[in-house]
Amino acid sequence: MNAGIDFPRLYAYRFRGVDQAARQAVWNEIAAHLYELLGRPRTVLDPAAGRCEFVNALPGVERWIVDTTDHTEGFTRDPDIHVVIADIRDAELPASHFEGVLVSNFLEHLENQHAVADVLAHLRRAMAPGGRIAVLGPNFRYCPKEYFDCADHELALTHVAVAEHLYAAGYEIERIIPRYLPYSFRGVLPPSPTLTRRYLQTPLAWRILGKQFLVIGRRP
Repeated sequence: MNAGIDFPRLYAYRFRGVDQAARQAVWNEIAAHLYELLGRPRTVLDPAAGRCEFVNALPGVERWIVDTTDHTEGFTRDPDIHVVIADIRDAELPASHFEGVLVSNFLEHLENQHAVADVLAHLRRAMAPGGRIAVLGPNFRYCPKEYFDCADHELALTHVAVAEHLYAAGYEIERIIPRYLPYSFRGVLPPSPTLTRRYLQTPLAWRILGKQFLVIGRRP
């Protein structure tokens, strides 16, 4: 029986030659910007944490991560981070607890649109009333040529589709940014914290270089 993709091996190949310390330094800037957009939540969940760059950048708040693979060895910096190894749809999470959720570069990996709905519904149950969810991912509208270069991309999503998914799952839509970040760390944005900070402070640059959407919803 086919066991499917070996994701740790896939990501090791994808990020070959990428300096993780430099990547984390860039994510420190991105995370600070996202944290403000989420309203400075006191409890934060990253339901597809990968190498944990987002939660590593947010000391001083209660942080939870979920992933199907245990990436804590070598990537999670703080033993106080709550780690759940599971598919997010099966993860046992406290109900009505999280004030902020970041779904980063994850929904496009799911098998179909109904799976997206299931994930967002599960996250909504774990979110505190008034909590915000930020969904970040490659926008097929602006990167169609390279979108399926990633072997684990299943769904072609845009900011319009994600906003519809969030609304259908019971969230209020607060903000839609069709073009936010460049497509990848191998793109035109160098792995520099200073340049990243300047980029995030210059929305005009997003309209030129941005190929990832950011959609923010709120649990009523």
